[in-house]
Amino acid sequence: MNGNNWMLKRFFDILISGALLFILSPLFFLCAILVRLSSTGPVFHVSKRVGMWNKFFLMPKFRSMHVSAPQVASHLIQDPDTHLTPVGRFLRRTSLDELPQLWSVLVGDMSLVGPRPALFNQDDLVFERTKLGIHSLRPGITGWAQVNGRDEIPLERKVDLDHQYLRSSTFLFDLKILLLTLWKISQSEGVSH
Repeated sequence: MNGNNWMLKRFFDILISGALLFILSPLFFLCAILVRLSSTGPVFHVSKRVGMWNKFFLMPKFRSMHVSAPQVASHLIQDPDTHLTPVGRFLRRTSLDELPQLWSVLVGDMSLVGPRPALFNQDDLVFERTKLGIHSLRPGITGWAQVNGRDEIPLERKVDLDHQYLRSSTFLFDLKILLLTLWKISQSEGVSH
């Protein structure tokens, strides 16, 4: 992505994330109440993630699992359904648990579109992305891998899709991914739990 596209992307990220944080504030409040009333623990789950240039940042989500759940990628947890809170499954299926990441977009830790940020302990994913230069991208709330399988695709395929995004990254491609994301969310596609 050239300099002009990068500036347009960042402007779009700030504009959309700021507008959505304002417009969706009643929904944020409702989600926070549901999380708080359905289980003990904090409203937000804040995880250490790998950002652009492999620098760590803290990424917030509405907490969908009990506080005792292991701090690993969800697909690595045996029987993850047992760790979900009463409203956790709904939050994940609708992707409402991701809404707090709009703050991460606004402050510049993330973008609306980019590779999903790896957990601090996903060394294999970080290594493979770094080899291909994917680590030079700002991570996103959604991305090319998410609209092509999300939880269902193996690591190698995810890295390949992230690399395709790196090579083809344009503002119009980002818009396509955002539209595909809205479609996938409306169909609850690609969410294994």
